[in-house]
Amino acid sequence: MDAEDQKQVAELLGRIPKGAFEVVVRDEAGGPVVIRNHPLLADGRPMPTRYWLVGDDLRSRVGTLESEGGVRAAEASCDPNELADAHDRYRAERDAAIPAGYDGHRPSGGVGGTRQGVKCLHAHYAWFLAGGDDPVGQWVHERIVRSKSESDGVASNG
Repeated sequence: MDAEDQKQVAELLGRIPKGAFEVVVRDEAGGPVVIRNHPLLADGRPMPTRYWLVGDDLRSRVGTLESEGGVRAAEASCDPNELADAHDRYRAERDAAIPAGYDGHRPSGGVGGTRQGVKCLHAHYAWFLAGGDDPVGQWVHERIVRSKSESDGVASNG
């Protein structure tokens, strides 16, 4: 973690992150959009959320999507077997980053700590943006892109 990334992420989150992370997706200006968290916090507590969406604009857009019933809609739109497989891939990637020989508490669940279904569109979308094969992240992405094109179209016509 470099000092500038730490500062920018703290500003975006409104707090200092409690664990180690690295910026894995940046915006056009180089600012952090997605961070990848270490699976254990500095004090040894588990961190189930491997990927965290920190970019203000996308966080806001995903929040709007969630407030409009996006969690239920995404879960209803995605094949449950594909979603379960995504949780398994996420869990395996996160768990592979736990140091060998570690015998303390471990993070559990899949995307965002969820064992099944969809809990948080932000976590799914963050992983998708970082290259994860996530059907919910894809679902969110399609709606974010559509929403952005519609708002850009309205802005340019006004």
